[in-house]
Amino acid sequence: MGEKHLISGLQLWQWRNAAIKAAIATDIPAREVDWLLLEVAGLDRLALRLESFKNWPQIQLQLPLQELDQLWQRRLNDRLPVQYIAGVAPWRQFNIAVSSAVLIPRPETESLIDLALAAASNASGHWADLGTGSGAIALGLADVLPKATIHAVDYSLEALAIAQANAENLGFADRIRFYQGSWWEPLAFLKGQFSGMVSNPPYIPTSTLPTLQPEVVNHEPDLALDGGADGLDCIRHLIEISPSYLQPGGVWLIEMMAGQADLVRELLQNQGSYCKIQIHADLAGIERFALAYKS
Repeated sequence: MGEKHLISGLQLWQWRNAAIKAAIATDIPAREVDWLLLEVAGLDRLALRLESFKNWPQIQLQLPLQELDQLWQRRLNDRLPVQYIAGVAPWRQFNIAVSSAVLIPRPETESLIDLALAAASNASGHWADLGTGSGAIALGLADVLPKATIHAVDYSLEALAIAQANAENLGFADRIRFYQGSWWEPLAFLKGQFSGMVSNPPYIPTSTLPTLQPEVVNHEPDLALDGGADGLDCIRHLIEISPSYLQPGGVWLIEMMAGQADLVRELLQNQGSYCKIQIHADLAGIERFALAYKS
């Protein structure tokens, strides 16, 4: 991380107390202060819980306290997500680098990996992560399908740079290939050969975007959120195009928004190339995932 910045435990303790008060006053979860300190101050959870660091003569921060405070003010005033401040987001067992060029990986999306593993009859073939963003899904697939080759596609070069860095940092660079382009297009050379496709596409209706939390609408990339008038533009495209890329029995798996399950099931049925169509709920009980196989 470069040079270290030394402050006293008491200074940090005072800053933390003020930051927590400010968080509570602005309806931001107070736990975000400690999460940020874990990431940038290198404190451990126990030291934070017991506040034992208060008596330490010095603590090494990865940035000056003044900068940490400026970042925290952006969290409070601009609603900048804490993951962008720290530059990382926890996802499955990984710490994934993120920036405002990519969507912050969500805990509910972790279930896509478990569903893909359970559905995979061919765990050694080609798998696609379409709209890879930070690379989270590609990393999860590479982790649970150690014999597969993962092909990760994104339209954004900035997103791809982050995804590639994540693959290298987490030891998956030789298992994941990256492509710039739209959905399946860069993978035409493997048409008909894919064992599975997983995607967390944009699925929020355009008119709903302004009603989202300011953290999302003001800071996360529109390209990764806006799913068109009814939110299903990208999902429709993936339903229509994927059969020509998947092997018979190949897995088609996406995340969607609450309330879209019935329409997505209908679109899959009407397309005519899919069988064993299933809808799966996330941990909150929301119908969040659609799974089908190419017939």
